[in-house]
Amino acid sequence: MRWNAPSNVTYQFGPGAMTPAVKAIILANVAVWLLTLAAPNLIVGLFGLTPAAVLTQGRLWQVATYLFVHEPRAIGHILFNMLYVWMFGVELERRWGTQAFTRYFFIVGIGAGICVILASFLPLASAQLAYLVPTIGASGACYGLLLAWAMVFPHRQILFMLIFPINARVFALLMGVIAFFYVASDAGGPVSNVAHLGGLLIGYLYLKGPGNFRLDLQYQLARWRMARMRRKFDVHRGGRGGWNDRVH
Repeated sequence: MRWNAPSNVTYQFGPGAMTPAVKAIILANVAVWLLTLAAPNLIVGLFGLTPAAVLTQGRLWQVATYLFVHEPRAIGHILFNMLYVWMFGVELERRWGTQAFTRYFFIVGIGAGICVILASFLPLASAQLAYLVPTIGASGACYGLLLAWAMVFPHRQILFMLIFPINARVFALLMGVIAFFYVASDAGGPVSNVAHLGGLLIGYLYLKGPGNFRLDLQYQLARWRMARMRRKFDVHRGGRGGWNDRVH
């Protein structure tokens, strides 16, 4: 939803229509959630991330499949995670391309899952519980998407608690601090704040490493191709230029 205020300031809710990978991720999560409604113990036990099952039973697939399993009795769990995927994923996919975005989603999601496994050996009560209890949900990947969005669009504004507008970079930092507090205080309850921190950490390492160079190169190549097409078809670029030059 987009409208213009009298002061000529433009407001927009959400990034617009879903891109291919974002749509596929959301549809896959909804489909698995419906299956979980029918057979919760089977789906969560088989596809949720349980460190004990991964390490002692060889269920390695769980470090990826847990991203698509959500709590069947709490619709808010999948609703807010998919809202995050849409809000932050659409613009990232448009900028990076479908293949690069999909790769990033699974890297941060799987990386967050590995962090959960490693953290289950910490001398904390919640860690001992996490070793035996399944971790489910796309939250780790969502936090990775949040970090990437804040790094790519650092000056965007977002409503914290749907009330307070804050800078995107500050919002990502604040969410990381909250997750770290819960992990350090061992007071996270059923929420896997280790996965949240893991998504942030893996995303930061990836975007600051060689992957960042590849993503920027793809973005610059896409901009060059778009500029070439504009010149070829004599398309007006928009912005502050006059309408007498080129039209579309």
